[in-house]
Amino acid sequence: MTSNSTLEIFSDYIWPWCYFITVRIEQLKREYDIAIRWRAFSLHPDTPEEGLLLEQLFANYPVDVKKMMRKLHKTADDLGLPLGERERTYNSRMAQELGLWAESKNKGDVFHNAVFRAYFADGKNIAKTPVLLDLTESAGLPREEAAAVLATRAFKEAVDEDWDLSRKMGITAVPTFVMKQDKLVGAQPYDMLERLMAANGIKKRS
Repeated sequence: MTSNSTLEIFSDYIWPWCYFITVRIEQLKREYDIAIRWRAFSLHPDTPEEGLLLEQLFANYPVDVKKMMRKLHKTADDLGLPLGERERTYNSRMAQELGLWAESKNKGDVFHNAVFRAYFADGKNIAKTPVLLDLTESAGLPREEAAAVLATRAFKEAVDEDWDLSRKMGITAVPTFVMKQDKLVGAQPYDMLERLMAANGIKKRS
């Protein structure tokens, strides 16, 4: 269950606009008395652990990868976020399981931001256990407990439930923001997020 002042964000670590929206979410948290609940969403669940070249990922789509990356770099620069010269995409499933565990430890935002930066700024393979455990420590979470979470798949069901919920809600793109019965899809400008707050009776901090 979520409270009336909880903003749910369906997200996948491998999608750049989920990374970019973190800037607006941090501003929203500063200006409004809300809780954030990140929910797992899967864009490319069949990506192998060793990853795929971006050209392979978009092979069946009319996408100019180099042009796309130039645009993403421009957006990242405008937002003040680091963005590396990434060439591959990786499977985010295990990162999502660890992310929901981090949420349960009230360290969700810190861990999510660490994963986003590892993937987008440093080009790290977030499917690899050693990478995830290093990120766990950087977020101030216990490494040994994280290792057990991954080994036992303790949060597999939780991620499955989020994926299933996204299907039931008809969510097909991320980020998607949900508050009560209202839903916003895509990397919305800040004023649209403020309208979502107002529509749900969430007042700006004085």
